[in-house]
Amino acid sequence: MSNIKCIIIEDEPLAVKVLSDYILQVPFLELQGTFKDAIRATDFLRENDTNLIFLDIHLPKLKGMAFLKTLPHPPAVIITTAYHQYAVEGFNLNVTDYLLKPFDFERFLVAVTRVKTGQRDKQPLHEHPETKDYLFLNVQKKKVKILFAEIVYIESQREYIKIITTKKEYISKMSTNEIEHLLPVHLFKRIHRSFIVSISKIESYTAEAVEVNGVSIPIGRGYRDVIENL
Repeated sequence: MSNIKCIIIEDEPLAVKVLSDYILQVPFLELQGTFKDAIRATDFLRENDTNLIFLDIHLPKLKGMAFLKTLPHPPAVIITTAYHQYAVEGFNLNVTDYLLKPFDFERFLVAVTRVKTGQRDKQPLHEHPETKDYLFLNVQKKKVKILFAEIVYIESQREYIKIITTKKEYISKMSTNEIEHLLPVHLFKRIHRSFIVSISKIESYTAEAVEVNGVSIPIGRGYRDVIENL
C-alpha cells in the first residue's frame, strides 16, 4: 500500500511542530505541507491529491468545521483541538478521529492507524480492475456499460464527473477519486485534481498540458512526475 499523503492546517507553530515530528516517526505517513489557514489549504487541495488532513478548529479567516463543510469529497480528517465541545459535530461530518490537545504520540498513532485500516478495508473493492475491460456507471437513473478502450478522459464537475468517450459523453454523480479507483492503473493516469486521461489517447504533451483527441488538458503541479514517468 502506498504512503498516506497528509497536510496540517494549524495556526499555532508549536502544534505544527508537534504534529510534524509525530508524522516523521510514522513510516506510512508523508507530509505534503503545512498551512496557517484553511484558505491556503483549499488552494493546495485543488491541485494536489491528499489522503489525510490534520485540522485545527479555531483558525483565522475560515473556521475548521466551516472549511470541512466546503469540501464536497473530503479525504480522511483528524481533528486536532483543545476544545472537546466540537466532537459531536466533527463525527457528524465523518471525521476519522478527534485528538484533544495536548495528545501524546501513542494517541496520535491510534488515530493514523485508523486511517490506514480504513484505506486497507476499501482496497478489495477496486484491487483488480484489470480483470475486466469495462465498468458500469449510474447515468440518469440507469446503469450504463462503458468500455475502458472508448474512454478518452474524465473531468470533475463538483459533485459529478463527465466521462468523454469516443462515442458520446456521460455525466455520473461520483467523485474523481471514486472513479480513479475503478480504473486500471496501466490504462489511465490522473494528471490533475480534476482530470484523468486514457494513456492510449495521449497525442502529445508538454510540462503544462496533455493533448488527447485534439483537446488540451492541464497538468496539475503535483502530477507532473506522472507524465514524466509514462
